[in-house]
Amino acid sequence: MSTAAPVAEEFGRLLLTLRTRAGLSQERLSHAAGVSVRALADLERGRSRGPQQRTVQALAAGLGLDEETAAELERAAGRGRPRPRPAAEPHAHSSLALPRDVSDFVARGPALAGLLALVERTDADRCAVSVVSGQPGLGKTAFAVHAAYHLAPHFPDGQLVLDLHGMDPEPTSARDALACLLRAVGVAERAIPASTDDRSGLLRSVLRDRRLLLVLDNAAGEDQVRPLLPGAGRCLTVITSRHALAGLESVHRTDLALLRREEAVELLSRIIGPERVRREAQATRDLADLCGLLPLAVRIAGQRLAGRPHERIGKLAAQLAQESRRLDTLRAGDLQVRAAFALSYRQLGPAARTVLRRASLAAGADFSPETAALLAGLSADEAARCAEELTDAGLLQPDAVAERYHFHDLLKLFATEQVGVEDGDDVSGAALDRTARWMLRRATAAALRFDADPDQELPYGDPDPAGAPADRDGARAWLEAERAQWLAALHRAKETGLHQQVIDAARAMHWFSDLNQHWELWVEVFRCGADAARALGSRQDEAVHLNFLAWAYNNCVHDPGTALVTADAALEVARDIGDRLQMGWALGYGASALHRLGRAEEAMARLRRAVDQLADQTSVQGRLAELTALNILGSYLRQSGSAEEALAIHRRSEAICRAEEPGRPTELITVYLGASLQHIGNDLAALGRWAEAEEPLRQALDIFETVNMAAWAEATRLDLGIVLRRLARHDEARLTLLTAYEALRGLNSPRQAEATAELRELEMSGQV
Repeated sequence: MSTAAPVAEEFGRLLLTLRTRAGLSQERLSHAAGVSVRALADLERGRSRGPQQRTVQALAAGLGLDEETAAELERAAGRGRPRPRPAAEPHAHSSLALPRDVSDFVARGPALAGLLALVERTDADRCAVSVVSGQPGLGKTAFAVHAAYHLAPHFPDGQLVLDLHGMDPEPTSARDALACLLRAVGVAERAIPASTDDRSGLLRSVLRDRRLLLVLDNAAGEDQVRPLLPGAGRCLTVITSRHALAGLESVHRTDLALLRREEAVELLSRIIGPERVRREAQATRDLADLCGLLPLAVRIAGQRLAGRPHERIGKLAAQLAQESRRLDTLRAGDLQVRAAFALSYRQLGPAARTVLRRASLAAGADFSPETAALLAGLSADEAARCAEELTDAGLLQPDAVAERYHFHDLLKLFATEQVGVEDGDDVSGAALDRTARWMLRRATAAALRFDADPDQELPYGDPDPAGAPADRDGARAWLEAERAQWLAALHRAKETGLHQQVIDAARAMHWFSDLNQHWELWVEVFRCGADAARALGSRQDEAVHLNFLAWAYNNCVHDPGTALVTADAALEVARDIGDRLQMGWALGYGASALHRLGRAEEAMARLRRAVDQLADQTSVQGRLAELTALNILGSYLRQSGSAEEALAIHRRSEAICRAEEPGRPTELITVYLGASLQHIGNDLAALGRWAEAEEPLRQALDIFETVNMAAWAEATRLDLGIVLRRLARHDEARLTLLTAYEALRGLNSPRQAEATAELRELEMSGQV
């Protein structure tokens, strides 16, 4: 028996013991370490001799070993390795010739043009250097090699490529890389100096009078490549790296973006043939999208199809549509998307790994360092540092304006896999619960800044008073930026039985929701509140949140049928408990739904009942409910042809708003004043008193713009545009109507059709 066999068995037994102790299956360790299940099985059975050091390090990281145990595993592996021959230096290359250029290379025209411009403006005082960095799978190496062939005529002294092994556990040292380069440019072995500095100086001297293109591929960091850069002369050095190499001074940066969809389709067409793509054009476009337009993923999909000439493109697209199988499907031979991501993941420190995988649990398209910190269980400062490290490594994409980050879709799937492998359900569930509790407290505190009752107390207080929004503008900005997170937190709290917190958060959102009626999420928010109230058996809260929900169905998703059913349910609960305020709100919301359904007489009858119900209410909420009912009743009267009566009712609303009453919420009453003025302007317009209508509409518009109520402001702007057209101020009317139309379209308002009709009237009259 070979002496290597017992040594291999020793390593295998130790690996099996450590894996069993960690509670990992071979499949889970395979995912964590980036080592195939088959290779793991061979190692544990003693069928493979000592694995390489980088493999052992990956296994140790995947097992979560401490330094002492990891060293023991490395010693066991080392005893099974063959002795190295002393002649060769690490990663030495006898030739640094360009590898084969891919014949199906597509896109990257602007990037190539940028390099050509760099070459053309380079003078003899300083060699040009371009850094090509970015996330795994962008095709950085393929681009650099293609660029070298493309630019070859400008460099008659040759083109060289040196792999610096930046993703290896032990990247090529600058000293060894310099030796490779010096040999490649003709320096005899015996003439190569011993020290790194001397080798670097010799390389600069040799290249001073040459026109050579050098590709330094897969760089680990600035310290590795600085000594390799030529000095004066007319050489071009192209560096590729998964890291940003932000510390390199005076370099050109080549930005490789994701492919555009048409470019991805073109790449597939070149790999599998245009006829095959033409037969399944839509499936090909879907396939490109499912690959996230990432060049590596698109190439793998193409290579896979090329190897299966009779397989339909739609079949592969259907397989990729299953997120749980997508990374498994994106493999062709030795090309794997998952493996490309795993290389970068293994380079990270423990904290950065935790941030990367836990950030995949965040809701929405992007996330803040604050959210990453909560999910990872780190301080905000540490999470922010990790997010920047991940950005430099190409694993997160930063927002251009705000301190926020997002994943490429495939990287998010990879990070989610790592959560399952390394954290499991209990740890990830605890992270989500911790984040949900914090987010709900912050969201509740922020939303209550907009409450009608200025003395409203916070039920729990902000979780971080020092970092809380300082004013309403800050609160609005936070609620806007984090709405996906706090909405997910609301659902999580509901699922885990935190019903009172759900009720408090949803109630806090009520007045803030009026400022953002175009957000469709309010249906979800208030449905959660109503469900939580029922779960606690709180009939009063149930009536309140059913009323909020009826409002959301009416005004946010424009579903009056469901709004009427919901308002009727709120009315029934309010009657059962004798809550006249909630009865008044329910009658008003039901009336709005009836009016939208074309049942105008029933709507006005309900509104009159609502006004009667609310007349004796003296609370802040009661007066606001009365104002709401009066304004809506007046608008329905105007639409039914009773504009004079409508004007009288709206004048009554205006008087209530202007009355000096202690304890009233001044800003909110100002909003109601704006609503009354808008109605007064429209009443006057309905009476043909166009000149009188302009001023109240302008006052209303000023109020809504001041308090940043876009939905109300743009509707008022449309009303003003209509008045201006009737006053024959055509240029002003056209500008006002166009502005309103664009904004209403962005808000998905049903009144955008009215704006279109008014603009058409202007055109038909020949006044534009």
